Amino acid sequence: MPLEFSQLTLSPGSQLLVNHVNWTMFEHILAEIGETAASRLSYNNGLLEIMAPLPEHEDDKEIIGDLIKLLLEELQVEFRTLGSTTFKHQLMQYGVEPDQCFYIQHESVIRGKKRLDLTIDPPPDLVLEIDLTSRTHFDNYEKLGVPELWRYDGKTLEIHLLQAGTYRVSKTSLHFPQLPLTEAIPYYVERSKVIGRNATMKEFRRWLATQGGQIFRFGNPKSEDLDSSVD
Repeated sequence: MPLEFSQLTLSPGSQLLVNHVNWTMFEHILAEIGETAASRLSYNNGLLEIMAPLPEHEDDKEIIGDLIKLLLEELQVEFRTLGSTTFKHQLMQYGVEPDQCFYIQHESVIRGKKRLDLTIDPPPDLVLEIDLTSRTHFDNYEKLGVPELWRYDGKTLEIHLLQAGTYRVSKTSLHFPQLPLTEAIPYYVERSKVIGRNATMKEFRRWLATQGGQIFRFGNPKSEDLDSSVD
């Protein structure tokens, strides 16, 4: 009798590796758990990894996602966020569920679409991964062609840009090159744990306003700049 995914129980922070999973089996598991499951899946040529996030993982994901949304709104850039949607490509035998993802440059291309097909649709422009107990699957995102990946480990934000099919660490974002986000994002994540989500968003918006005459200017944030929004 085959084992069903619903029979498995993963404690928060745990991982399960399953070998020899063919594409049909992978599709069956995706259909069984749906898009709203608390677990995260990654598939790479027959190897299926199932991860159960910790509560703090979800906290960081939500606050960073909210900071990105606010940033795009302040820039008056249309975007679409698809959360942990499963992105898969049967021909390449890859599949992955990001913690958070954004369509920015290609928002108009996928606007209104209920289902995406990566054989014809573009991948997300920006993906966020929270690595507290799990690992970011760089190779999956490289194969799918995601141009920018943010990795946050609870303290440090790394920005990875896709160059010639491989991710390279960058000090600046492809989509927000004017801003020193590797310093600002961790700062405001920590602020949210002290003053709360709404107060943090207000501080972040005020900090953005200090970044130059045209909303933003490129430069390294100083601690006094980051603190300048505190009442």
